[in-house]
Amino acid sequence: MPELKNDTFLRALQRQPVAYTPMWMMRQAGRYLPEYNQTRAQAGSFMGLAQNPEYACEVTLQPLRRFDLDAAILFSDILTVPDAMGLGLQFVAGEGPRFDRPLRDEAAIQALQVPDLDRLRYVFDAVSLIRRELNGSVPLIGFSGSPWTLACYMVEGAGSSDYRQIKTLLYQRPDLLHRILSINAQAVQSYLNAQIRAGAQAVMVFDSWGGVLADGLFQQFSLAYTRQVLDGLIREHEGHRVPAIVFTKGGGQWIEDVAATGCDAVGLDWTANLAAARRRVGDQVALQGNLDPMTLFGSEAGIRTEVRRVLADFGTVGNGGHVFNLGHGISQFTPPEAVAILVDEVHTASRAYHAG
Repeated sequence: MPELKNDTFLRALQRQPVAYTPMWMMRQAGRYLPEYNQTRAQAGSFMGLAQNPEYACEVTLQPLRRFDLDAAILFSDILTVPDAMGLGLQFVAGEGPRFDRPLRDEAAIQALQVPDLDRLRYVFDAVSLIRRELNGSVPLIGFSGSPWTLACYMVEGAGSSDYRQIKTLLYQRPDLLHRILSINAQAVQSYLNAQIRAGAQAVMVFDSWGGVLADGLFQQFSLAYTRQVLDGLIREHEGHRVPAIVFTKGGGQWIEDVAATGCDAVGLDWTANLAAARRRVGDQVALQGNLDPMTLFGSEAGIRTEVRRVLADFGTVGNGGHVFNLGHGISQFTPPEAVAILVDEVHTASRAYHAG
């Protein structure tokens, strides 16, 4: 693979000195870009896009052509793993992802198995293609949903406002939920390791729904299985460390627990205070985040002010590590010109926090 020209993102994750705060955005390849919508139309569907390595590569690279971002993230979906388990993933217009065969009875749960990774070959082929096409410009991030977040979709069958199905299972038959989570942890670990072997230079675990759990149950049903994933990850590849990021939406109150999983960085949503989070973890891990995505609907002055606030919140980087990101995925309605302002302000204003 070509030599990496910009390793600022990887160095920041490892709390090494950098000249400025690197940044990327969750969902940076997506519907806010007109060129993405054109490519998706050519592909015919979301899955047609995600399952075609050439299309996946194209949309991964699109935001990097527009913006001076410090990392690329594989274009895919967290639900590819349960789809490979045979649950029948489909994307319904106006409704989002849905499974034809959600896990609603004991027989289905007992029959669940770690998927054959050959069923996910299109993902690994996309990783390798993207890595080649990046030509060393910036690192490539691979990712997966957390075991708990995947289980939420697998049991609910779709997104949910109250998580009634999976919480019923949790409180009535925790043994069955633990089986799902154990299978998911094995699958996610294998899936991420295959992405690393294919060329991913950092990986991220999205625990998008960890924050819906009660304290104590989060540690038991989400965090324990994320830790299992991290315990078996490849952490050195091609002679370089492969950093791991864990992001739990709504998980700011558990930052010490998340930091203790063995990850290199903890992602935070916009409700967390970066200064307080940094004090609590004592620079033992890097922090990623955490601008409110809706900031990008403000004026140019407003965007620049909020960027400076987030940077000041983290403070002088020193022995810490900060990767600038949104506190969740970018909205599909975001004006692309607002992203250009964001990137410019992060790269310009952050240099003062790295001086000396």
